[in-house]
Amino acid sequence: MTTTSDKNPRVALVTGAGSGIGRAVALALLQDGYRVVLAGRRPEPLDAMVEAATAAGQQALAVPTDVRDAQSVQALFDQTEQHFGRLDVVFNNAGVNAPAVPMDELPLDAWKDVIDTNLTGVFLCARAAFALMRRQNPQGGRIINNGSISAHAPRPFSSPYTASKHAVLGLTKCIALDGREFNIVCSQIDIGNALTELAERMTKGVRQANGSIAAEPMMDVQHVAEAVRYMAGLPLSTNVLNMTVMASQMPFVGRG
Repeated sequence: MTTTSDKNPRVALVTGAGSGIGRAVALALLQDGYRVVLAGRRPEPLDAMVEAATAAGQQALAVPTDVRDAQSVQALFDQTEQHFGRLDVVFNNAGVNAPAVPMDELPLDAWKDVIDTNLTGVFLCARAAFALMRRQNPQGGRIINNGSISAHAPRPFSSPYTASKHAVLGLTKCIALDGREFNIVCSQIDIGNALTELAERMTKGVRQANGSIAAEPMMDVQHVAEAVRYMAGLPLSTNVLNMTVMASQMPFVGRG
């Protein structure tokens, strides 16, 4: 059940909503009756989703946003509050990766782009969500961070991405702790090999820890959307602090 009443449907915000995991989650939440704010850098896919949602009798708001920029993030949450009056769920999904090269070949700008997007972007969105959830009435809400299996174990040549996701895990725990006083809960979903446009390359072969190149099993991105839908739908008295959703046979547990 996603509404307190038919007149007060819950509001969700999804970053990186224009494609991949973000798009799948946003569509699932719209189907559940949420009013959904769609954030992303490219306006065209966001506008197309709003048009489709409107045709289906759903409510969506597109807000082009760069999560690396504090002013852009603040504008996103200001528009959310102005348009819908409150915020119940945030899915911090926007993220990027860097070229898989030895550390000494990685440009500093590539490192900064990953950290600014995957870590600082999550912090900026969580900070703005925390402020809104703290002052709204009824108080509280749920922040869900898209971590990664890389929050627990790295791939070869992945230092910026892995560092950012380890940091998100720590940030998730801090938000979960600091939010108790204000009925704000925080969760993290760690995803392994969801088949999206960006991950399709992995079906053709990915470098393994032993130096070999091997294709890896994938899972339907809809299973990720279902997992986030479950986490989002829980009452604030209950939290899934951390969930791992993965292709069963991918090389993560043990030695692959």
